[in-house]
Amino acid sequence: MSDLRIRTLRAFSRTPSLRAAARRYAAGVVEPAPLEQKPAPSPGAKPKGHSVVDSAIYCNGSRVASPESLADTYQELHESPHSLAWIGLYRPDRRELNSLAKEFDLHELAIEDAIQAHQRPKLERYGDTLFVVLKAARYRDETEEVEFGEVHLFVGPDFVVTVRHAEAPNLAAVRRRVERDPELLRRGTEAVLYAIMDKVVDGYAPVVAGLENDIDEIETEVFRGDPKVSRRIYELSREVIEFQRATRPLIGILDSLRAGFDKYGVDEELQRSLRDVADHVTQVVERVDAFRELLRDILTVNATLVAQQQNEEMKSLTVASNAQNEEVKRISAWAAILFAPTLIGTVYGMNFDKMPELHWQFGYPFAVGMMALVCGGLHLIFKRRGWL
Repeated sequence: MSDLRIRTLRAFSRTPSLRAAARRYAAGVVEPAPLEQKPAPSPGAKPKGHSVVDSAIYCNGSRVASPESLADTYQELHESPHSLAWIGLYRPDRRELNSLAKEFDLHELAIEDAIQAHQRPKLERYGDTLFVVLKAARYRDETEEVEFGEVHLFVGPDFVVTVRHAEAPNLAAVRRRVERDPELLRRGTEAVLYAIMDKVVDGYAPVVAGLENDIDEIETEVFRGDPKVSRRIYELSREVIEFQRATRPLIGILDSLRAGFDKYGVDEELQRSLRDVADHVTQVVERVDAFRELLRDILTVNATLVAQQQNEEMKSLTVASNAQNEEVKRISAWAAILFAPTLIGTVYGMNFDKMPELHWQFGYPFAVGMMALVCGGLHLIFKRRGWL
């Protein structure tokens, strides 16, 4: 019986009312009416908009079925003992993950991590199942910021379950890539894991380029004296630290995978591919470490330049203050000199008949001489003190 007829029979067998027609179709009797009927939804199917983004059954490197629900996927996988199921989920609820845990015997701790998200990158092995957490990243040019995503992978002998909690990474592109390469899919679930890790690591390259460009701009702003540069240095440092937390654990993950190559009989070609991914990760981690040290140095240089600028401003303020003090001294000295004759003139200007020396013949010259003597003495004193 041809593959087309087998898939047609499976589609009919899901609806009890069409099973008889399926048997007649297998016998070679074609009845058009049942063929036009739409199969009823499976018991486990969810309405449109559920979290199953894509689900596929692969056999011998080719896609043979695209179930619409988790229940259909389980059924297809049971009917094809040598096939591989890849289920892609986007922000699933607990009920769906519990269904997967029951079907594939997933550990409850791994399920809890997949529900809560915001996990650090890690690899854990539960029997024959791997649980891998990866942090994807992409650089947004419009905001000059790094956006992080998270994907959880359950990798078993005949299944791969991917759980995403953000738009990145784009696993649809990964699925198209592996479907175009049957030889890769024939290598099993490890091939899907490799393809996803390769996609995540390749996504780091634009982020590294974007961060490097931002650092170059910051260096220019620092030496230009931009007052807002300190805030930008801090924000970029936080992004670099977050990126470092996303990339550095991958070294340990890949080391763990390589340590199990011989024990779990990983294909030689996959081993070479994973070593290539490890090399790329090492390069990214080294660049990110260099970025963090460079930003630390830039922050130190900026603090030094700010301190120098503040010192220059303080020096200018001190010079201005000294000049102002000199002016105040001069004004105060002349005010004191002019106060003496004003005081004497005020005393003799009072309208009293009986005052000493008021009707004295030498009273006026005496008053003028006293004013000149007091003013001259004060001028000499202020001159010696440097006020004038």
